[in-house]
Amino acid sequence: MTDYGHELIFGGFLTPTAGQPEQVVALAKLCEQVGLDLVTFQDHPYQPGHLDTWTLMSYLAAATSRIRLAGNVLNLPLRQPVVLARSVASLDLLSGGRVELGLGAGAFWEAIEAAGGRRLTPSQAVDALDEAVRVIREVWAADRRGMVRVEGEHYRVVGAKRGPAPAHDVGIWVGAYKPRMLRLVGRVADGWLPSLAYLAKGPGELAELNALVDEGAEAAGREPRSVRRLLNVSGRFGRSRSDFLDGPPEQWVEELTGLALDHGTSGFILGADDPTAIQLFAQEVAPAVRELVAAERAEPGSRARALEEQREVVEAGGATALAVTATPDPGVRLSGRRLWDETTRPVAPAAPAGHVYTPHAQAVGAHLVDVHDHLRQELGQLRDLLQQVRRGAVSADDARAALNEMTMRQNNWTLGAYCAAYCTVVSQHHGLEDNSIFPHLRRVDAGLGPVLDRLEEEHVAIHGVVEGVDRALVELIREPGDFSAVREAVDLLTDTLLSHLSYEERVIVEPLARYGFYAGQV
Repeated sequence: MTDYGHELIFGGFLTPTAGQPEQVVALAKLCEQVGLDLVTFQDHPYQPGHLDTWTLMSYLAAATSRIRLAGNVLNLPLRQPVVLARSVASLDLLSGGRVELGLGAGAFWEAIEAAGGRRLTPSQAVDALDEAVRVIREVWAADRRGMVRVEGEHYRVVGAKRGPAPAHDVGIWVGAYKPRMLRLVGRVADGWLPSLAYLAKGPGELAELNALVDEGAEAAGREPRSVRRLLNVSGRFGRSRSDFLDGPPEQWVEELTGLALDHGTSGFILGADDPTAIQLFAQEVAPAVRELVAAERAEPGSRARALEEQREVVEAGGATALAVTATPDPGVRLSGRRLWDETTRPVAPAAPAGHVYTPHAQAVGAHLVDVHDHLRQELGQLRDLLQQVRRGAVSADDARAALNEMTMRQNNWTLGAYCAAYCTVVSQHHGLEDNSIFPHLRRVDAGLGPVLDRLEEEHVAIHGVVEGVDRALVELIREPGDFSAVREAVDLLTDTLLSHLSYEERVIVEPLARYGFYAGQV
């Protein structure tokens, strides 16, 4: 067992597709929204189908507020180390210390050479990386006197000025697989970042490769635990257990916990462009792995007991992971208006450790998503109606009549779409008033107060937006031909409604599954 004791971090590994730039931006924002610590991007500057990774990271640093960013890994042969060092330091300063440096010695040498880089042998690539790390650290050492002086075979930097220094101690994480490169990681790097898919023997190879990193660290007089071990992982979330990381969330939890405690892996980066997989990884897998690792570190042997309890729960028909996931915010905004600052939204308190969700509790949580899906469908119908009005197939008066029949119009939004669309139904069975759910959640969990306050504020704003669509349709009836006001009103409704529904699902699906709609339901 090798646990190096690092705090666990969880991240995403996204494809920087140039053909759909808005998609990768939305996925990166989703990674932040669901609580991941890090978002990373592959770097192939010779690949015309990809966005430039450094440009993308710079854009996202301005579009996010908390999540850390890194290349996975940056292509050193096409990124000169002095410039790279200053680029990293600059973005780290501009982002408030949110940049890490994933670095690779290079691959696909024909493509690198075709793009103007130098073709290197494997041995030369190791030496070049060694020299580059020295250059980068020297540039960052802005408090030292004198100029940078690294007279290497591949990088000769003599007389360059130092600085700027990054805002925090940027980690240099190196992608490596071969013995000489792994020993170099131990000597000079802050972290080792391989991909599980590239390990010929799978997870079982980690012990052997870790030993080489340790060997390099010890030879340089460093503590092996000073080198963080990260891992790019990929797999599939499914109902039944199959291969490694191919099965339900509880299987992922068990297997990643094993990697952390048995092989010292403290950074797990999911290679996936699927929003549902990202959400499951962030909201179901990551918290449970953190909990199990912390418990085992505090009390050795607790992991085995916890996993056995989990298996018993699953066999009894329950689950320790909530299978319901929030619908992602599309991330694309159609209107230039913003009714609220999404970065100020409160976060719901974490669920208690080891909570068991019965099948009924899972269904309670899922029903919120089902009702929201109905509202999303109505929004699609409304946008389609607008197109029909523009084509002359439907009159503005008919469109207004259709809007007034929709749930989103009938609801006064004082307590949200959920209560209007669902509470009236359950009240027939339970005597539940439309305004009972939020007070119930406030009573059972005071920590939800800020979240519920924010939801109610947004409900009031959405009420005004829906009213604005109706007013725009009235004006269109009076002044046919000018669709700009209606289009702007519907675009604003689309932005606010989709953003709000996604947020509401993120913060109250789990409490609803845990507490139900009223006392004693779950």
